[in-house]
Amino acid sequence: MATSYKELGLVNTKELFAKAVKGGYAIPAYNFNNLEQLQAIIQACVETKSPVILQVSSGARKYANATLLKNLAKGAVEYAKELGYSIPIVLHLDHGDSLELVKSCIEGGFSSVMIDGSHLPYEENIKLTKSVVEYAHAHDVTVEGELGVLAGIEDEVVAEHSSYTKPEEVIDFVKRTGVDSLAISIGTSHGAVKFKAEQCTRSADGILIPPTLRFDILEEIEKKLPGFPIVLHGSSSVPIEYVRQLEKFGGKLKDPVGIPEEQLRRAAKSAVCKINIDSDGRLAMTAAIRKVLTESPAEFDPRKYLGPARDELKKLYSHKNKEVLGSAGRA
Repeated sequence: MATSYKELGLVNTKELFAKAVKGGYAIPAYNFNNLEQLQAIIQACVETKSPVILQVSSGARKYANATLLKNLAKGAVEYAKELGYSIPIVLHLDHGDSLELVKSCIEGGFSSVMIDGSHLPYEENIKLTKSVVEYAHAHDVTVEGELGVLAGIEDEVVAEHSSYTKPEEVIDFVKRTGVDSLAISIGTSHGAVKFKAEQCTRSADGILIPPTLRFDILEEIEKKLPGFPIVLHGSSSVPIEYVRQLEKFGGKLKDPVGIPEEQLRRAAKSAVCKINIDSDGRLAMTAAIRKVLTESPAEFDPRKYLGPARDELKKLYSHKNKEVLGSAGRA
């Protein structure tokens, strides 16, 4: 039986994006797979009075179970009220790859969907995206499309090479598909290793410093689509303190490097009104769990290591809302 997102107390992104573009901030889109991640997201966003997009990949939906996910989203809305502030909450499909998946998600209460045809030839991307828009808009669900390819690995999304969005294509794509927002490629990428070591410079203490994002492309797209909502994927910063904690307690990451927070703040002040963050949450959570299990090897109560991980996630998300995205106080 189909469930409308409105029955769950969710909202779509239309009004949120309009306010974000006008206000010079970005809505956080935090990926989650389990209860602790969801608790941390809602706690942080209620505490900072930030709207939020609960982002779910196809893989996360399979992992959590579609029926449970629908009820978790409803619970998140009620939990926010219980914590004392009713924030706008969106349930969004990240990197949908087919109309069939989109239909299933909308029937399961999603209020926003992304259809990623960026790997397809241009005309095929338009055809697929337009078919999703027509179905989603009939259910008052907003749609994110994508032009340009991000390199890296995240769940089922795998791409060895990136290709920047071509500004000359954006007007045609948006007009012919009817999308509500557009994900672009200006140098971000999926995963915890966003650039190869040879693309970066190194600081005196050996930390990799990534190249600057292609703000010239972003500015050109803004000129062609004034006021139109733009999305950045692959925007984790891969904080060095979490990397060091992970490695201290037995983890290994080879040459991790993320997007500097000051660059994301700059992007958020422009037409970028949605910024996706996944790897940072995974990193913070795993680093916290490793610390507990290393320091207390006899511990086997999941609450004793997932609880501290949840607390660290809340701290991370609160920081992002206040210092990076500018979404704090915008609920």
